Amino acid sequence: MHPLIRPIAAAIVCSLALGACMPMAMFASSSGSAYAGKRNDWGTIVASREVNALCITPKLRFVIWEFEGRFGRKVIMNSGYRDGQHNAAAGGADSSYHTKCMAADFYIPGVPKQELIAFAMQVDGVGGLGCYPGRQFIHVDVRDRPRGYNRPVTFSGC
Repeated sequence: MHPLIRPIAAAIVCSLALGACMPMAMFASSSGSAYAGKRNDWGTIVASREVNALCITPKLRFVIWEFEGRFGRKVIMNSGYRDGQHNAAAGGADSSYHTKCMAADFYIPGVPKQELIAFAMQVDGVGGLGCYPGRQFIHVDVRDRPRGYNRPVTFSGC
């Protein structure tokens, strides 16, 4: 047997195994006019300079990747982490998951809000889901679901 066959075969097997672990979000698109002028903040497209996408728990990051992988497009985050002052100015609850790096408000250009809501209901990592009438975005957080819940806690119009 040729001495290079074994290392080449091992490399192919390793790349196939690792490729299966890659989140499909890596292939999500952020092209098009809806993304024009938007910032990339720590791997997340944000709607404005005021949006903080740095402080996101790994569980929330994985949930966002699930949305991006499912719809093949990057989310645009309207709200991520908020300090107490920003949260109060935004009208957030004192115990908001935004202040704990566990919540994001986002939309995906070209994806109807109802489809985002339906998908959020199926994602195990989504603990809370908020839907605001007249707004294009949804709120997802990664709180622990109460015992016996097989879908997110919903509020505000879901």
